Amino acid sequence: MNDVGKGAGRRRANATTGRVCPCGSGRAYADCCAPAHGGDAPATAEALMRSRFSAFALGDSGYLLRSWHSSTRPASLELDPGQRWTRLEVVETERGGLLDTAGTVTFHAHYRDAGQPGTLTEHSRFVREDGRWVYLDGDQP
Repeated sequence: MNDVGKGAGRRRANATTGRVCPCGSGRAYADCCAPAHGGDAPATAEALMRSRFSAFALGDSGYLLRSWHSSTRPASLELDPGQRWTRLEVVETERGGLLDTAGTVTFHAHYRDAGQPGTLTEHSRFVREDGRWVYLDGDQP
């Protein structure tokens, strides 16, 4: 999910008023991904991946950059304003728990681009950097 949807601050504000979190957890955004977006460290690789999906859905490029490994992080990130992230399906999670230092998450991220539906499938790798989970890279089969 490297070159994706720029959202307006208006969408982010709406998401914080008790709406369901974009990551698909079924929880309220305020109780799910908002703490990570505000600076709390996600406890697992999957939680980080879900918070990154929510950041794409809300157009929070700052969080995406902050949660990217320093060795693979781009200097800047321009999100596509015409792309809207709509749904996340976690397919498989390997490791990435509380005591792990690395983990992977395979997922399908659904979106609409210029009114057309699409799906991004990625096998993402996560590692700990300075004690926090960060996105390292991903393969798109």
